[in-house]
Amino acid sequence: MCKTPLHSFLHALPKCEHHMHLEGCLEPDLFFTLAKANGISLPSHDHAFSSEAALRARYKDFTSLDDFLHYYFIGMSVLIHASDFEALAWSYFVKARDHGVHHAELFFDPQAHLSRGVSYGTIIAGFARARGRAQTELGLTSELVCCFLRHLPVHGSLAVFEDQQVQESFADGTVVGIGLDSSEPNFPPHLFDEIYRRAGALGLRRTAHAGEEGPAAYIADSIDLLGVERVDHGVKLHLDEQLMKRVAEKRLMLTVCPLSNVMLRCVDHVGDVPIRKFLDAGVRFSINSDDPAYFGGYILDNYCAVHEVFNLSLQEWAGISRVGIEGSWCSTERKREMLAALDDLVEGWEQKV
Repeated sequence: MCKTPLHSFLHALPKCEHHMHLEGCLEPDLFFTLAKANGISLPSHDHAFSSEAALRARYKDFTSLDDFLHYYFIGMSVLIHASDFEALAWSYFVKARDHGVHHAELFFDPQAHLSRGVSYGTIIAGFARARGRAQTELGLTSELVCCFLRHLPVHGSLAVFEDQQVQESFADGTVVGIGLDSSEPNFPPHLFDEIYRRAGALGLRRTAHAGEEGPAAYIADSIDLLGVERVDHGVKLHLDEQLMKRVAEKRLMLTVCPLSNVMLRCVDHVGDVPIRKFLDAGVRFSINSDDPAYFGGYILDNYCAVHEVFNLSLQEWAGISRVGIEGSWCSTERKREMLAALDDLVEGWEQKV
């Protein structure tokens, strides 16, 4: 955590998290607990799975997105029962509330579980119980966003999208939107235009990972071909000034994940994440944790890492928080509550400063 005079302010900021994969909050202790309880055999040839300490050490040495995804999908293998998914989500909610998160919009990857024989209903039931507890016990609201794995055949993603249980979760509001994640290079956005067209017709919210490892052109295609309302990552946006201007004018929000970008070698240092360029260009963005159990930092850790490098002002941080609240997919009333909390906090700190 940062040691600057603004740390208490950063901690207290009402945060909205828009880019956090629920499967990415599977901490090694819960991973080993569930593996034992569910009788899951772990790869004996990989020393990383010999202990919690060894696994945490391996997580500090990813060489690429694909290297990370190898461990990510092994991690998912221990999730079998609804109670497992509940424990996974609850562990996130507890940490997130401690970091000042008031509202979270959470990705999950049904294809990775359906392929293992875990039903969609099991996944949703577990997450629903944790979400209910989080709202009642922690005052933390949340929404679910169903992601599709871009490295898998598109027809398989379409089949999942059209599944009756999936469609019912869209219809009853359990899941409010769709996303696109996994390996970006060689899997351009246009491959998924049919799913996004159908999602738009249903009134679902739409986002997609773009411009993380892939080029800035993938950001443009996600906007033009997929009709996304948000762009996940988007760190390559600054390489195309005209596109950056367009994104700013359209008031599209990026869901930036600084520590993730460093851990996956998209940038060398947090200072290489174009935070200042986005602020100067009027590009709206929120700061998020992505897969915090794997990248060694939840949302406040990302706020602190950015502040240590860019030394943003109180008003700039307040602006980032405000953009995150306004760009969320929760109700207008919930936004009003969070904006009021933000205004009260800023007023008190302005007087103090």
